Amino acid sequence: MTLRQFLISIFVFVLAAIIFGASIVAQTAPRPTADSIYIHANIYTGVIGQSSFHEVQRAEAIAVRGDKVLAVGTESEIVKLNGPETKVFDLKGRFVMPGFNDAHMHLTEAGFKKLTVDLTGVRSIQEFQDRIRKRVETAQPLEWITGSGWDETLWQGSQLPTRWDIDEVAADHPVFLVRIDGHSAVANTLALKMAHVTLASKDPDGGEIVRDLSGAPNGVLRETAQTLVSPLIPRPTPEKRRQAIEVALQDISLSGVTSAQDFSGDTGEDNLANFKILEQLESEGKLTVRISEWLPFNEPVESLKQRRASHPQSDPMLHTGMLKAYMDGSLGSHTAAMLEPFADAPKNSGVPQYEQTKLNEMAKERVAAGFQLGFHAIGDKAVQMALDAFAEAEKAAHGSGAKAPDGSGNFRLRVEHAQVTNPGEVERFRELNVIASMQPSHLLTDMHWAVSRIGPQRAAHSYAWAEFENHGIPLAFGTDYPVEPVAPFRGMYVAITRKSEDGKQEYYPVQKLTIEQAIAAYTTGSAYAEFAEKKKGTLAPGMLADFVVLDRDLTAIPAMQILGTRVLRTVVGGKTVYEAD
Repeated sequence: MTLRQFLISIFVFVLAAIIFGASIVAQTAPRPTADSIYIHANIYTGVIGQSSFHEVQRAEAIAVRGDKVLAVGTESEIVKLNGPETKVFDLKGRFVMPGFNDAHMHLTEAGFKKLTVDLTGVRSIQEFQDRIRKRVETAQPLEWITGSGWDETLWQGSQLPTRWDIDEVAADHPVFLVRIDGHSAVANTLALKMAHVTLASKDPDGGEIVRDLSGAPNGVLRETAQTLVSPLIPRPTPEKRRQAIEVALQDISLSGVTSAQDFSGDTGEDNLANFKILEQLESEGKLTVRISEWLPFNEPVESLKQRRASHPQSDPMLHTGMLKAYMDGSLGSHTAAMLEPFADAPKNSGVPQYEQTKLNEMAKERVAAGFQLGFHAIGDKAVQMALDAFAEAEKAAHGSGAKAPDGSGNFRLRVEHAQVTNPGEVERFRELNVIASMQPSHLLTDMHWAVSRIGPQRAAHSYAWAEFENHGIPLAFGTDYPVEPVAPFRGMYVAITRKSEDGKQEYYPVQKLTIEQAIAAYTTGSAYAEFAEKKKGTLAPGMLADFVVLDRDLTAIPAMQILGTRVLRTVVGGKTVYEAD
């Protein structure tokens, strides 16, 4: 035997020994055990099956280890991961799906709404006054009376409330009450007097002081005009902020929402104060929802960079996210920026909030700094403004080599709401890879008056979920809580029916989605919109263990029954944060 043959034989012997030893270790290595196992379930994993592009994989059981999914599969497969410390939950055949990811909400404002005068659903000026009067009865002398949620479209005649309506029940307290969409408010005479809003006052840029026939302010303040009064309202204490946030978090968890993309506070000061409360809750182990907190677009770039660096972006429970800006107001307030006037207000085309050249420069600067942008745009003019700015920003970013938050060149720029669009704009969404972040439940409120407000031609391309979907444009669904209830089931229902909650009114049914498409927009679509599709949105090994247990299978029931869905359990990171009685 030559030396070379000898060395080769030694090498083969050693290699065989290594392989044999490895096989012995593999056979004797302990199988990983689960911290918890959920069996006897009907699991909608959100993972598209290999055999059919449209078929979502199902499973019977799921195993969780730490904060992630360890395995999903048949019950016989999953029970093998049972260990001495494993907790086993029998779900008795209940429907399980990935937790809802609400792609657009205002968490702190929702909490404050519950702590102040809640005017949601009032049906008349009399009921409006009754709720204010009840609050006045417990108020201290000269204490500010604040609240939100009124919607004059629900009242006979749709007349806006005025300062004189409030004066009848609260003349001795300054009062400031925000419309349900946040784009208008009404103040009483004392509040206007304290703010020096008079007959001689001029409308601020991007806002309107609504007046009576004599030219005197009637109390209604639209868009930026609200800031003539709102700064006088005493700032909430940290204790009050925390109370509001905790109230909202409870509401969110019992609705099956496990992730929220949130904008709490339009100003940098308020936004930071609210974020500090969230950090405090996280440090105490009391943060029950994953939160991506948006930052105000108008803040200086250096301040935004400091905010981004102040909290780890890798934190899966809490981090800062995109920059939020408002292109316009709302359809309900007649402040949405429209290319043509409102059908029911021929002299009004809404209130744009930016001059295009300045907007473009601001967008370019912030994208170059690596920020994702999300622009509130309701009217077609506002959508055009957003898309024009995005086109300029992306062109500049690609030329400079700027990187998105995930290190890629795709900044996943977003239009929030996109309620009124036209076919040309939809095509530009596709060309620019812009995400349509929409809130289907808005249609339940708006369908009763939208056609009269914008006319049938524009209405046909409003709330155009199917149009976006068919063009391959990513959809991310949310609720705009507290403008609409945080419950995603209202949005699911209207997304697949385009009908009112009583089923009697239908709104351009060609824009309907399938239930599978609607679920995807509330889970994988929302995850994609926040650069998190590799971490959440589906129930697969290695993904975050965020899921909900429902009392019915959303994919196997008549659409009307979706509205009555109850959340039985909400799980975030493998921990139950809500369980029904």
